Amino acid sequence: MSLAKWTVGLLAGMSMLALAAPADAGEVRVTVAEYSAKTGPYFEAVKKEFEAANPGITIKYEVVPWDVLLQKLTTDITAGTNADLSIIGTRWLIDFVQQGVAEPLDSYIKPEFKDRFIDTFLSPSIMDGHTYGLPIAASARAMYYNKELFEKAGIAKPPATWTELQEDARKIKAVGAFGYGLQGKEIETDVYYYYAMWSQGTEILNKDGTSGLGTPGALEAAKLYKSMIDEGLTEPGVTSNNREDVQNLFKQGKVGMMITAPFLSNQIKEEAPNLKYGVAAIPAGPTGARGTYGVTDSIIMFKNSKNKDEAWKLLDFLFTKEQRAKFTQGEGFLPVNKEEAKMDYYVNNADLAAFTALLPDARFAPVIPGWEEIAQITSDAMQKIYLGGDPEAGLKDAAAKANAVLKK
Repeated sequence: MSLAKWTVGLLAGMSMLALAAPADAGEVRVTVAEYSAKTGPYFEAVKKEFEAANPGITIKYEVVPWDVLLQKLTTDITAGTNADLSIIGTRWLIDFVQQGVAEPLDSYIKPEFKDRFIDTFLSPSIMDGHTYGLPIAASARAMYYNKELFEKAGIAKPPATWTELQEDARKIKAVGAFGYGLQGKEIETDVYYYYAMWSQGTEILNKDGTSGLGTPGALEAAKLYKSMIDEGLTEPGVTSNNREDVQNLFKQGKVGMMITAPFLSNQIKEEAPNLKYGVAAIPAGPTGARGTYGVTDSIIMFKNSKNKDEAWKLLDFLFTKEQRAKFTQGEGFLPVNKEEAKMDYYVNNADLAAFTALLPDARFAPVIPGWEEIAQITSDAMQKIYLGGDPEAGLKDAAAKANAVLKK
């Protein structure tokens, strides 16, 4: 759904917010984004524990797949049937705030509560001095590599630069595997391109607020990926493969290198326990620049909630050290709670250490109106380039479209 249509829907829905069906006294309704098969069971366990400790408050969940979550929320808000709380992509938050849908949490947040959080992950939910969400999930991206394929190809260590990555991908191709897993479909297709773009010293937005897609660094990054596809260094049919498809190829031992999130480590342990792999930094560009994608998802309270105090009690419970540890470790995310981050599970986890080491280089999605539309423009442009389109013409067109959105 385009941002323009979504905004119109929200504006229409705002007049209906007051018409929301009255909630049962003490009932807190929560829309939960589904991260994995563990998400539903975790929240059901929370329900049991929380209700036992808080007589008179009942929790009602609806677990929704990520690919339909925004559309689901838009429909519910327009109809005035939204829940009290919902998990959202933090990048959507500015639109919720601008449309008056999200409730500021400042009156509930005490200094000791705020001090539970690692600032890096809380700050994306703070706008104009007000906190509108809490970071329910946090992640970054790093490079996974197959140690057995590296050994077979005579590669001693993971590549430090994109030039070395290309050379290593050729060696891996020569031993019968795909050198580099490249995602070209669905969520984060734009992000997979940014890794190479950031390494060229290019940002998503220029200092003057215009799109970075029209810069020389953006063009070099696109040429890099296209050359790897043309040379057969990636898996075939890049635009048919989403993140999960590439991760599955890696788990099957068919891909030498790929960039993705911490949760792949959990999947490997459960689904491919014999796979020998390592986690390393994302390669650097010609001047040493590099960047990882920092991600937070937030849980927000809706302004039209009839049970705000009860909803806050649930939020307070969810963000205790114990609950954060259960959720974070089960899903394979990074800790957002300071005390949780000190636990042995994180301190002694080599995989997670590789991700946390990259956090100083983390970029978050720009907090600007229309970001989802700009991200889709970027993804569409990259798909055309991956399918054989001219990188220069494709990026020029994408930059013009992105700048049109930025001027709205």
